[in-house]
Parts: sequence; C-alpha cells; structure tokens
Amino acid sequence: MLSGASGAFRKKMVKIKVVILAAGYGTRLLKDLQEAKEEQYTKLAGVPKPLLPIGKVPLISYWVEALKSREDTENIFVVTNELYYSKFKEWAENYPCVKVINDGTSTNEERLGAVSCLQLVIERFRIDDHVIVIGGDTLFYEDFHLQDVLEKYETLLKGNSQANLVLSYSCREEEIRKYGILETDENQKITALLEKPSPTDTTSRLADAPISEKDAPGLFLSWLVIRKPVYCHPLSGRFDVGNLESYIKCNEYFKDKINIPNYLQ
Repeated sequence: MLSGASGAFRKKMVKIKVVILAAGYGTRLLKDLQEAKEEQYTKLAGVPKPLLPIGKVPLISYWVEALKSREDTENIFVVTNELYYSKFKEWAENYPCVKVINDGTSTNEERLGAVSCLQLVIERFRIDDHVIVIGGDTLFYEDFHLQDVLEKYETLLKGNSQANLVLSYSCREEEIRKYGILETDENQKITALLEKPSPTDTTSRLADAPISEKDAPGLFLSWLVIRKPVYCHPLSGRFDVGNLESYIKCNEYFKDKINIPNYLQ
C-alpha cells in the first residue's frame, strides 16, 4: 500500500519511506515445518517467514534490493518482534539503509497486528511523508514492477495530494470468503471493501488481503476509503507464504530466476 503525505504534493521527486511488516510468528508454517519429513524443510523451523530462503536469497531481500538503490527511497523500516529481533538485526548488517524495530512482543498471543505495527513506526519516527507498506511474507508474480506502481502513485498525487494506492489481484470464486474484496469505479477508485463476503454479495473478485481478527489491515482500509481517495493497482497474482505448501510454490517459482533481487524493478 502507498499512502499520501499530509502536506501538498511536491513537484520535485516524491520522497518515500518504507515500512516492511515482519512481526508475525508464522505459527501455521512452523507447525508444518516441524511435521515435515524432508530435512530441507525441518531445518527451517524457527526461521521467520521474511527470512526464509526463496530461490537464492531471503524473501525480504527481494524488496530491499529493489528499494535500496532508488533515489526516492529515504528510509526502510522493518518491524519485527522480540523472538526474531536478533535474526533480523543479523540479516540487516548487510543493509545499512534498513532500521529494524522491535515491537516488544514475544508470543503470537501478544502480537500487535499489522495496523498497530505500522502505527508504532509512524509515531516513533514521526513520519509525515509518503509511505510504502509491504507485507514481509509476500512476493508478487514476475510481471510486477515497482516502477510502474510508483509512477501510477505519482500521477494520482498530481491530482490529489491525499491519494492512496493499494495492490489487488483477482481471486477465484471459492476464495471470496477468505479475503477482503474491493469494489471500484471505472477509474479504479475503491468505493467499498467487503470483508469475507459471499459470492452473491458482490460482483467484484478483486482481493485485497486475508482478514483476521487481530491482523486486520482490511479494517484500516475500510476506514480509509470513506475518508481519503484510495485507488487500486491490479496485479496478476501474489505469493503469501503462510504454510509449507505456499512456501514450496513460491520457492519453486523463483529458484531458477536470473538477477532475482532486481525483478521487482
């Protein structure tokens, strides 16, 4: 998600701060890894999802490699928890542009959730700029390009400095009850977000993200849509690494890619 700054749009290059949400505990994936028969998977138990090897690099490194060389990226904040804080600090030694933040929780039951983690970073560092919010366990299909998204965002800002942009993709009919479904107008402006609707509640099949009670970015988006202009940028699909099956699919997709850290450009 890209969120507009409170100040007026500047005609010079838009400066953007990045928040990567990586404070989840991956309980479903951990259970799968512990029960796996193959050593290549059991040895990954205890590795936070954003640091899982995808192809040749940790998942989160795809994003950082794409972002760090951009002139419009000022800071990259990674929010994690007490359990995985040291692992992320060790990983970030290779990335001076990354600042790792500990949300202070130690168990899945204590987790703050995505919206609260985002708020933690914004308040602690007094951020009042444009912000990219990225799920640390998410990658998109190879036809996604960060530059396309940022160019679309800048175009939106020229018309309204309060504009926001979220990424969406089409989901299958049987998946509708699992996601927040976006309804849009002819200009791809979001008019409503329906949480886990039935197929008869909406004709839209544009999925935002899975909704859960505590980790609910969709609730924030529902709140935002009625207060600020929010547009969507359709994609062909994404990988959301939540269990062993989804991890294997993501890893298989990227393992033979060339120049993989730069594919997001």
